[in-house]
Amino acid sequence: MSNREMVILSVGGVRFVTRASTLQQFPESRLARMLNDDDQEFKLVNGEFFVDRDGTLFSYIMDFLRTLQVSLPTDFSDYQRLQREAEFYGLYPLADLLSQEHLLKPRLEILEVRFSLQEMQAFFRIFGSCSTTVETLAEQITVFTGQQAGQSWNSPFPSQKPLVPLLLERPSHHDMVFQCGTDYSAGDQFVARYVSIKPDNRKLINGTNVLGLLLDTLLKDGFRLISTRTVSSAEKIECYSLERMRRPAGLTVTVSQTPGSSGAAQAKRSQVQKGK
Repeated sequence: MSNREMVILSVGGVRFVTRASTLQQFPESRLARMLNDDDQEFKLVNGEFFVDRDGTLFSYIMDFLRTLQVSLPTDFSDYQRLQREAEFYGLYPLADLLSQEHLLKPRLEILEVRFSLQEMQAFFRIFGSCSTTVETLAEQITVFTGQQAGQSWNSPFPSQKPLVPLLLERPSHHDMVFQCGTDYSAGDQFVARYVSIKPDNRKLINGTNVLGLLLDTLLKDGFRLISTRTVSSAEKIECYSLERMRRPAGLTVTVSQTPGSSGAAQAKRSQVQKGK
């Protein structure tokens, strides 16, 4: 049986088709022993192994065997039940990962955008509870500057003169500061600052347009606008608060095979995907 390439399982009435090698990822597990007829609780009926367990939870176990990573939906809550299923199948590395429930649960992430409009300039300050998200957003935002002749706030396009990209101000790992608009210099010259936010390729100078694009970018990235308030009416500072459920870093298992050993497993955290 262990040499069969394809294996069919019926778990609680849910049918799964997989490779024998997938079930043999952990040779000491009951699923691996099942293929050698070493576990009588798994009955072979009409070419399918029948298992009287929860089929929905088994789909997460199959995903783990295929990827060696625990990846659960943000609304998942049956950690103890899934851990119990992992122990039933003898998948103790998975059970150990599931015991670290605090690492697997999604966390609430807060982002705050402060916007101030002063004459022909707009000022932005972004605070975030997750430094990784702020870093990712900083990589998306570019400020370009240059002296423009006769240009003003409502000029739709930058002149043909080359614009110089500026580094964003980063007071800390959790916030950033930038501005756009025009500032009178001398004669008919204006110092202009344009803002570009990837993946949009436009260079915007109007602060209201930049605010709209920024909020739209955040909403598309999974954030939800929860409040808008005026922080300072005198300085015309508006504050936009957003939140989203941030997926945790993936937990993976590294399996190493050594001579004379049935396989060792070591758990580790995979790198967080930026902005998630």
